[in-house]
Amino acid sequence: MRYTHAFVPTLKEVPKDAVTPSHVLLLRGGFVRMVGAGIYEMLPLGLRVLTKVAAIVREEMDRAGAQEVLMPALLPKEYFDESGRWDSFGDTLLRLKDRKGGEYHLGPTHEEIITDMVRRDVKSYRQLPQNLYQVQMKFRDEARPRAGLLRCREFMMKDAYSFDVSEEKARQSYESMREAYHRIFRRVGLDYRVVAADAGAMGGSTSAEFQVLAQNGEDAIVACTACEYAANVEVAASLRGARVTVEVPAFERVQTPARKTIEEVATFLGKPASATMKALMMVADGAVVMVLVRGDHDANEVKVAKALGASDLRMATDVEIRAASAGPVGFLGPVGGWTGKVVADLALDDGGGYVSGANEVDHHLTNVVLGRDFQATVADLRTVGDADPCPSCGAALKSYRGIEGGHIFVLGTHYSAKMRCHFLDEQNVEKPIVMGCYGIGVSRLVATTIEQHHDGDGIRWPMSVAPYHVVVTTAGKGDDLDGAAETLYRGLTERGVEVMYDDRDERPGVKFKDADLIGFPLRITVGKRGLAEGKVELKARAEKEAVLVPLEEVVERVASMVRDQGGRLRSA
Repeated sequence: MRYTHAFVPTLKEVPKDAVTPSHVLLLRGGFVRMVGAGIYEMLPLGLRVLTKVAAIVREEMDRAGAQEVLMPALLPKEYFDESGRWDSFGDTLLRLKDRKGGEYHLGPTHEEIITDMVRRDVKSYRQLPQNLYQVQMKFRDEARPRAGLLRCREFMMKDAYSFDVSEEKARQSYESMREAYHRIFRRVGLDYRVVAADAGAMGGSTSAEFQVLAQNGEDAIVACTACEYAANVEVAASLRGARVTVEVPAFERVQTPARKTIEEVATFLGKPASATMKALMMVADGAVVMVLVRGDHDANEVKVAKALGASDLRMATDVEIRAASAGPVGFLGPVGGWTGKVVADLALDDGGGYVSGANEVDHHLTNVVLGRDFQATVADLRTVGDADPCPSCGAALKSYRGIEGGHIFVLGTHYSAKMRCHFLDEQNVEKPIVMGCYGIGVSRLVATTIEQHHDGDGIRWPMSVAPYHVVVTTAGKGDDLDGAAETLYRGLTERGVEVMYDDRDERPGVKFKDADLIGFPLRITVGKRGLAEGKVELKARAEKEAVLVPLEEVVERVASMVRDQGGRLRSA
């Protein structure tokens, strides 16, 4: 492609409201343009990258034995009614009516439709297993679309669904997809961690996320420094501490004038925050409950909801707290006054004495012991972090920020039982098919790759997904320079290398800045001094210095670099 023929509308200024590196660079580099809030059009460079990511995904899905289908994006309400998600999906679901009043929605995901596809034709164990996937646009009415392609309302996704005769066979399909995902993320060129995750609105049991490590990631994850354990903090397990063996004196009421916060109370009593008990008042499915964690710990709402079996959980308002308790807001505790449900974190169940609210203004209790002075449901409720022990091997955990690039589930019979997607087994007994679900945000991976591969000058695309492998440019003017550049452009193209020839009448500095902004992995510069010696400059985007390469060798050298770095030659 000649630059003078290309549609590459680069921008000099940082676009308004663009904060994350990927959002800024995709707009500045002329890859995408915003049409509306959370809605983007792919320009030629952006589409080339998106197509390459999608091709890698397709190749690895096909290699794993999955078959590609294409389901509609416009879906009738009746299928979501069968699963119960028409109501439970909430405002995220983009709903609409046709001219006759029929209710529809734009597909945010396709579990129901694929289940219907299979139940129509699969009747026997002999027809299983099946694994079907699609690469298609999805639609979600995000409350706060932001960060460009990382969180938008229309996006490209690969969703795959496996169908098996048993939980054991479904686990085998799950592991096959897990390995396929490893290959995909490695080929795209990403540093990632596979972490245990919450299944959320998709349902199911076994669940893992492929989290791409990125400074601007919206997800918090932890990984062990010694073993392979890793998890989203929403589900990362904490360990029960060693039990206190000394006898704890009876609790005592003490005055704590004008001290409400953990820090204020701990400092006033001369104790560490870890010796205090934090009472959080939450509303779980309409009922106010007391949630207790150690003063230096944070409650994890996902874990709390699971411990309570609650589908709806939020912090209680002061009005709700006053209506449900006998104590004042800010001084509540589990001993005396509170008669509602209490759930306490594992760390408090060590036999030790803690400081808690006394249900009286400006008063707290010391030496409060769980099990002796009050009763509670004990569960893992807290968020783990740096230096916490790994639940698998006991070594220290380390915190990271991540961007979810893929999510895999064993759904079990969550959808097949509700929608009567059954099969007859070898004994002619009817059973629900056991399902799995596997998603990758294809367009999100475009932005995620930039979050991990950029510098102060622009994008540093991995060779496998770069819009073009190499840019050829001239440093100066002259027929000899233009002729050499033209020869290289034709030679590289014939060799199968994807080339952008910057034939614009611009200063070399402008061309170099645009090349760095767009992120071509390689740059060939034809200059007078080098050409006089029969050489050209070859510079890798990730390197500071260029090297001089004989003109007659550069085509094969570049082709070799493209191949070795995961790129694909079009003639190969």
